[in-house]
Amino acid sequence: MTDSADLTATELREAFRTGALSPVTATEDALRRIERFDPVVNAFCLVDGDRALAAAHASQQRWQRGRPRGPLDGVPVSIKDMLLTEGWPTLRGSRTVDAHQPWREDSPTAARLREQGAVALGKTTTPELGWKAVTDSPRHGVTRNPWRRDLTPGGSSGGAAAALALGMGALAVGTDAGGSIRIPASFTGVFGHKPTYGWVPHYPASAFGTLAHVGPMARSVVDAAVMLDVMSGVDSRDWSTAPPPSGSFAEAARRADVRGKRIAFSPSLGFADVDPEVASVVADAVEVFADLGARVEVADPDLADPVEEFHVLWFAGAASATESLSPADRDLLDPALREIAEAGAAASARDYLRATARRAALGQLMGAFHGRYDLLVTPTVPITAFDAGREVPLGWPQPRWTSWTPLTYPFNMTQQPAASLPCGVTSAGLPVGLQVVGPRWADADVLAACGAFELARPWRDRLPSAPG
Repeated sequence: MTDSADLTATELREAFRTGALSPVTATEDALRRIERFDPVVNAFCLVDGDRALAAAHASQQRWQRGRPRGPLDGVPVSIKDMLLTEGWPTLRGSRTVDAHQPWREDSPTAARLREQGAVALGKTTTPELGWKAVTDSPRHGVTRNPWRRDLTPGGSSGGAAAALALGMGALAVGTDAGGSIRIPASFTGVFGHKPTYGWVPHYPASAFGTLAHVGPMARSVVDAAVMLDVMSGVDSRDWSTAPPPSGSFAEAARRADVRGKRIAFSPSLGFADVDPEVASVVADAVEVFADLGARVEVADPDLADPVEEFHVLWFAGAASATESLSPADRDLLDPALREIAEAGAAASARDYLRATARRAALGQLMGAFHGRYDLLVTPTVPITAFDAGREVPLGWPQPRWTSWTPLTYPFNMTQQPAASLPCGVTSAGLPVGLQVVGPRWADADVLAACGAFELARPWRDRLPSAPG
C-alpha cells in the first residue's frame, strides 16, 4: 500500500471522504517521515506530535460525521518559523529571540489553516530573520537538500521545501521577499507560488515591508491553489490586504488551460548569466506551452537589473529588524546579517526614496509588458543547488545571495504573482525550476498555466524517496 505521506492533499481529502484513510493515519505517517528523515536534512525546528495527533483525531471525528471544516481538514501541513503560531515559539532562526515568553497569537495564515482543520505538524527552518536565499541559522544550524545532503535546499523557505520533497507533510507555508518560496522550490523539485502582494494578509508586518509575501508550497499545483483559497482574504491586522477574489484559485488550477495565451519566454530577463544546462532544460520545458496551444515568443521586458535598489530596500529592512538589539544581542547575529544591517542603517532617506521610485518604474514597465503578453516565463534560478552552509557557491565572484538570484527579486519589487514549478533535472540529477510570472492579480492565470504544465509533464515520480 502507498504510504499516505506520498499522497497530495487532494488525494488525502478524497481518501478521508471515502473512509479509505483517516487523518490520524495521515498524520502518523507524516510524523514517521519526520522521525526518519529530519535528523538528516534538518527541515524542522519544532515538531509537536501530540498536538498534531490531537488535531487529527478531531478532524477524523468531523469526517466521520460528514462535516469537515474545509478542503484542508485533516491534511498535514508545516509552517515556516517566520510566522506566529499560537502556543509555539516563533524564533526566526535567531538566538536573539526569547523562546520563553507567551505565544498567544496566530498569524493570519496559521489561523486560517487551523480554522479549516489542517493539521499543523510543526515549524520549519529559516535563515536568521529570513534574510538570505539559503537556509542555515545561528540558532538551528544548516538545512540540507533532500536530493543531496551536501547541498543547500535554497532559502529562505528551505526547511519548508525540504520537508515537502520528502513527504514530511503534504503542504507547507513559506514566505518570499526576494525569491524565498521560488528558490527552494527550484532547488528541491517542488511547487511554490508567491501570490500577488495583498492576497494573503501578513501580520506582524515584515521588516522587509511590502517586498514580503506569504504563499503556499506543495507537491502539486492544485494543492497550492487550494491553500491559496484558504489563505487569501482580508484580515484587519494587515491594512494592505485585498478582498478575496471572485473566483477560486483551485478551479483555475484544475482548468489547466493555456490555449490562446500570449506567453513571453525570457531566457535571462536580458541581464542574467544562466548556466548553459539550466538554460537548455528550461528552453525545452517552454516548448510544452506551445504544444498546449499557447502563443510563445522569445521576448525580454527590457528591465535593467534592479539589484542596487533592491539592496537599499533589503538592507534597510535588516537594519529595522535589528535596530533595537543590545550590543550583546547584536554579537549573536549571523555576521553577514549584521553586515548588511549596518549598511542599511547608513542609507539615507533619499536613497530609500530613490529605490522606491525605481520600484514604481519597474511596476509601470511590467504593466506595459503584460499589455502585450499574458504571462512571462524564465528560469527560476540561473544555477542549481550548491554547497550547504554557504551564502554563495564556492569561488563565486560576488559575496551576496542576490548575485545568483537575479530572476526572482525583481518580481518582489513589482509585487506580481510568480510561481516556480519543476521542469527537469540536469545531468547531475539536480532539479531545475521554471518561473511563471503574471500581471498583478492574475494569480489564476499563473496557476492555470502551471497546472497545464504539470499535466503534460508530471513531476511527482521524480521526487527523492530518501535523502541523497
